[in-house]
Parts: sequence; C-alpha cells; structure tokens
Amino acid sequence: MAARDSDREFAAVRVALLVSSILCLGELVGGYLTNSLALMSDAGHVFSDVVALGLALFAMWMCTRPASPQKTFGYYRAEILAALVNGVILWVVVILIALEAWQRLRHPPAVAGRGMLVLALLGLLANGFVALRLREHQEHSLNLRGAYLHVLSDLLGSIGAVAAAVAILAGGWNGADAIAAALIAALILVGSWALVREAVDVLMEAVPAHVDVTALQQALERVPGTDEVHDLHVWSLTTGRYALSAHAVANGAVADDAMLAAMAELCAREFRIDHVTIQIEHENRRAAEPGH
Repeated sequence: MAARDSDREFAAVRVALLVSSILCLGELVGGYLTNSLALMSDAGHVFSDVVALGLALFAMWMCTRPASPQKTFGYYRAEILAALVNGVILWVVVILIALEAWQRLRHPPAVAGRGMLVLALLGLLANGFVALRLREHQEHSLNLRGAYLHVLSDLLGSIGAVAAAVAILAGGWNGADAIAAALIAALILVGSWALVREAVDVLMEAVPAHVDVTALQQALERVPGTDEVHDLHVWSLTTGRYALSAHAVANGAVADDAMLAAMAELCAREFRIDHVTIQIEHENRRAAEPGH
C-alpha cells in the first residue's frame, strides 16, 4: 500500500474515532436521561465502534512494523486478530441488548420521546459522517471493513431509534423503544457474523474465496516444462495478501528458473497471489517422496 493511502487511512480512522467517542458519550447520557433503551443500546454499539476503531489504529500501526527473525512474516495478522476481537465484542453487546429489550417489552417504561428523537437524529448524522469517511478504505483491509461494518450497522440502528421516537411521540407507544433496540441487536449480529467468519478463515489458513484450487493447479501444470504440480497450498497472510507453496515436477524441456518465473507471474496475474514458493523436482526426486 502506498504511503499516501496509508496516511489517508490513518487520518480517516482517527477522525472516525473522535466523532464516535463523542457520540457514544452523548447517547449514553441522553439515553439515561430520556430512559430510552434504544439510545443506550446504540451507545453500547457506538462504544463497540470506539473499541473497533481503536483496535484498527493499533493493528494498522502493528502492520507497519518490520519482520523480525522471530516473526518472519511481520505483523500482518494483527489486523485479523483485531477483526476477530471486534466481532466477539459485538456478540456480547447483542446478548446484553436482547436481554434488556425482552424485559422492557414485558414491562414498557415511560420514555421521553422528544429528547430521544433529537439525540437519535444527531446520532444518525454523526454515524453517516463516519461511515462516509471509512467507506472508501474498507475494501483494503478486513480490519477496516470490520470497523466500517460497526459504523454501518450503527447507522441503521440510528434510523431505528428515530422511527421508535416518532412512534412514541405520535402514539405514545413506549414498547417501540424496546423493539428498536432488538432490531439494532439483530443488525449487529448479521454484520458481525460475516466478519468473524472471514477472520477465522484467515487464521485457519483457508483457501481465499477468490481462488479455485483446481483451476490454479491446472493452470500451473500448463506452464511449459511442467509435468505435475502437487502439495499445493494457498492461504491468506492478511486481507489482500496471499501466499502459495507447491511442489512442481519438471520434465527438463524448459530451464528451471524460467519455469519458476512463469509460474510466479501466472499466480500474480490470474490469482492475485504475490508470495509464491515453489519447489522444483525432477522425476528421480519425485519418486523418493513419501507415498510414491
């Protein structure tokens, strides 16, 4: 990633962190004063945004650290760990909101609808601003995508809080507050599920979603000078950085170096794999491998 892009991402996350921190405090105090679970739920979600953005900044800093003799791949996985922690935090928030919403549905308390509406509208504006700041950067990193999903689901939650406030003001239906809180919890759960799944896939070194291993193996075996490709493994180092290791049996028709160069170029061009390690074998070495 270019230095300018990295600086812009740092700036976007810092601004988002500041705005989210102010919003979290405002909604927490306002929710308490108006007795609105929807606002306090949104404050809890915004707090998870603050944690997510703080972890995002930390992970971005960690990823800039150079590799060491003990960590030869560097600290790329820091962003994946941050994304996984963010997802788990969201699940805890969902459980807490759902429990309180159930209690309030059974015994709806009085809610100050007018104050709730004002704060919900302010939250909607703040979340919209933060989401726009992060939107252009979220495709570059699972870590930033996690932070963006936090803010996006919170934006939808603010819309639910506005709708609940309108229902309370228009018809005096205080139960709308608990229903809005439950919908916010559902939005959080949907957004976090995909995030956790992707993070776990990376940590388990699953094949990246865009790579068809069979097609990749067949493409490598079509490289001139190649008889066979086996022991093929593909995994993600972090978002957008992929690695491959394989054994390739050479038939001698093409020089080994030329064959390796062609395979590396194929992996980068067609499969976006830029860290390629291929062991060239000749038939006598192939026959000596375990299982052959």
